Amino acid sequence: MGVNPLSHFISSYPDFPKPGILFRDISPVLASPEAMDLLVAQFEEKLAPFKPDLFAGIESRGFLFSTLMARTFNTGSLMIRKPGKLPGKLIQKSYALEYGENTLAIQANAPVEGKRVIIIDDLLATGGTIRAAASLLTERGAHPVATGVVVELTGLKGRDTLPTEVISLVSYDD
Repeated sequence: MGVNPLSHFISSYPDFPKPGILFRDISPVLASPEAMDLLVAQFEEKLAPFKPDLFAGIESRGFLFSTLMARTFNTGSLMIRKPGKLPGKLIQKSYALEYGENTLAIQANAPVEGKRVIIIDDLLATGGTIRAAASLLTERGAHPVATGVVVELTGLKGRDTLPTEVISLVSYDD
């Protein structure tokens, strides 16, 4: 398999946000109509076999792509957010980070029960955030059937920790 043309729209920044990290920036994808068309077409082809009823985007860059895919598949899009960002009664899930803990939430009345959900995020690294999102959805009676990410850092083996099949458009092993 050749190089995905989408990779030409992803920038790399060494030592950001801290020394030793090579940051993969999707901003150029968002700035280019050509790249956005590529992204939508590739996700549409790869995610169609999962027959989603709903897309769930993880804060905040996941929202950008989950809404595009929801529009493409004529489904809804659910926001999975960090604390203090959603009104009403919430279902929350905490998860471990390298140096601490974070929490994700969905609204308790989100219409997810019995739905086939594809989780969308910009990047898959260790998988902690996506695992927490899948757990939240499952707790509410949804069926997470796949995870779609724009970029996967394969060296961190996050896909091995997830309960769904992973569809990544661009992979890096560094």
